[in-house]
Amino acid sequence: MPDDAYTLPLPPWTLRPGARAWRCAPAPAEAREFHRALPGYSPTPLTELPSLAADFGISRVFVKDESSRLGLPAFKALGASWAIHRILAARAASGTAPGPVTLVSATDGNHGRAVARMARLHGQRAHVFVPRGVHPQAVAAIAGEGAEVTAVAGPYDEAVRRAAKAATAPEAVLVQDSAWPGHERIAGWIVEGYSTLCAEIDEQLADRGVSEGPDLVSIPVGVGSLAQAVITHYRSRVSGPAPALLAVEPEAAPCVLASLIRGEVVSVTTGETIMAGLNCGTPSSLAWPYLRDGLDAAVAVPDSAGARAAARLAALGVPAGPCGAAALAGLRTALTGAGAAERRTALGLDTTSVVVLLSTEGASANPHPTNGH
Repeated sequence: MPDDAYTLPLPPWTLRPGARAWRCAPAPAEAREFHRALPGYSPTPLTELPSLAADFGISRVFVKDESSRLGLPAFKALGASWAIHRILAARAASGTAPGPVTLVSATDGNHGRAVARMARLHGQRAHVFVPRGVHPQAVAAIAGEGAEVTAVAGPYDEAVRRAAKAATAPEAVLVQDSAWPGHERIAGWIVEGYSTLCAEIDEQLADRGVSEGPDLVSIPVGVGSLAQAVITHYRSRVSGPAPALLAVEPEAAPCVLASLIRGEVVSVTTGETIMAGLNCGTPSSLAWPYLRDGLDAAVAVPDSAGARAAARLAALGVPAGPCGAAALAGLRTALTGAGAAERRTALGLDTTSVVVLLSTEGASANPHPTNGH
């Protein structure tokens, strides 16, 4: 790893006391209204799984199933669609000469395909940089949207650097869901787009009799942009109980866990993992203050746990890929094994608790042999 002194704790877990008391400004409501007006929009399912609740000794478990979102097998279309809408609107308002622009991105699979799809729908070009470890079927799906695809021999962070350089060309714009100084406006629009998912959960839980919201939300984390959206949603509430928020990463790429332990953003050297969409080495600079102050806990899980969780969800009728199933794997790590009673208490969970798992991708999003694809 870049910081040779960093090693994962055992178990790979950190707790953030006081996170539920932290507050921030809410996300703007415009993204939700934009998504409602899109052809083919409908809320993704929130599926209740009583057998999981029984496993963990809690009241109810729901899975937000993002296996089919705006015609794509992952939640990423929410951020890409809103950000590209804002980019094109800003260009038109500025008087920029009309004509196609090249939307440039790096991806572990789902984000790049979403950018490519939205570029095609808007009559724009897309150029997507893909790091090692992304399944050939996922790469082919990006190319199938009409994008130019450039394979990068290095990890995700190297693909991001290559994309950022390519986006300096004339009539090119970087559409990246990770932020760093100088690339925060568009990344912020992407995060705003993800807020639609949280608004749907509120409505769906209320329809199921859960009026005050969940007690814990388990979030798969790569660079932390989805987690930023979830934290913004739940930490901007002015009343009612605040849920515990749990970040889950692969052991091969625990950049958020490492950063939380150190109290500052650190980069880690990533390894191979079936959770390809979470295989990121550096947290987003825009997300970091939210992750640092708004997360209750973070945990890293091995590939074996992700594969088992994907198989369990599949058996229960939820077609989750390893990244989506990470939410369940992280919950199981937190609530079972040595020290589980203390972790459960720290997260505020008991037999009356309601938990939401964010299954961020379907099984077809980035196939891998260990989950049967």
